[in-house]
Amino acid sequence: MRVWDGEYTIGLQHLKSYNYLPAECEQMQVICDRISRVYFDSLEETVKSLLQSLGKVNRPYLTELEEKLLSLLESEVKA
Repeated sequence: MRVWDGEYTIGLQHLKSYNYLPAECEQMQVICDRISRVYFDSLEETVKSLLQSLGKVNRPYLTELEEKLLSLLESEVKA
């Protein structure tokens, strides 16, 4: 399983279905990819905690504020 902070091997019995539609699964993948691009071990602990929290959201979208925070982090990492 590939998630925002790496790849893991897990048993099927440990997976939980959220019954997302295919489009929602694609949205989750986009969020995962965005978080993965800005997550580095050398980040400040507060920033890593924020990214970890965004990676654990159990919905296929970010709120407006969450989106702004992630966009800000993306722009800072690029700078």
